[in-house]
Order: sequence, then C-alpha cells, then structure tokens
Amino acid sequence: MQSLAPIAKAKRSDALAIWHRVTLETVLSNGPDLSSRQLSVLMTIYLDNSNQTVKSLSEKLNVTKAVISRALDTLTKYGFVKRAPDPKDRRSIIVMRTSGGILYLQHFADIIQSEIKSNNFSSAAA
Repeated sequence: MQSLAPIAKAKRSDALAIWHRVTLETVLSNGPDLSSRQLSVLMTIYLDNSNQTVKSLSEKLNVTKAVISRALDTLTKYGFVKRAPDPKDRRSIIVMRTSGGILYLQHFADIIQSEIKSNNFSSAAA
C-alpha cells in the first residue's frame, strides 16, 4: 500500500483542486455522471466486503431507505450494482457488486492516484 504522506501535506486548496479535477474528468468522460450520494452508496458497497442490504446502507449513510432505493435505481441502470431478494428474509433486498461497478471505481481511483502523484504539495497545511 502506498504512503498517504503526500495527502497529509496537502493544503485545503490543493485537496479541493484535486477533487475538482477528479470530478471534472469523470463528468467530461462519456461515462455516467454520478451524484455525491450515488458515489457514496457505490463506494460503501464496494469498500465493505460484507453483504449490503437497503436497510444496512440507509443506516450507514444516515438516510432513509427510499433515498438508498433511488440511488440504487440509478446505479442498477448503469450496471454498477445488482439487487436480489435475500434468501433468508424475503422482505430484504441484498445489493451485490458487478464488474461494471468495479471498473468504474478502479478508473475513479486511478484518476485520484494520478492527481496525487502529479501534485507537489506544500508542507504547510491550510
């Protein structure tokens, strides 16, 4: 795993500039333009290796199940996640990863890594 030392040295303006360039690149690419909420849901699903349900996502992100369902509708439309009934509880829906979601987040992570490597952070924090 790479050191996070360059990030620790970044000023707030550096951090915001990186975030701006990363989000701008994703918007300018011909891929989906996810909202912050949709991206948060997607990252939560992919970074937590346990099975996710609509209920568990709503609790983790402190939003209603309806909010999660709307985000999942979009993520499903783009092929980033799949939903299936929970065999242990028919009232519950399990949210599963897809290769499309993995590729999207790998590309997103690659852009972030590239931006971090290409910046010379000042040592003073803002």
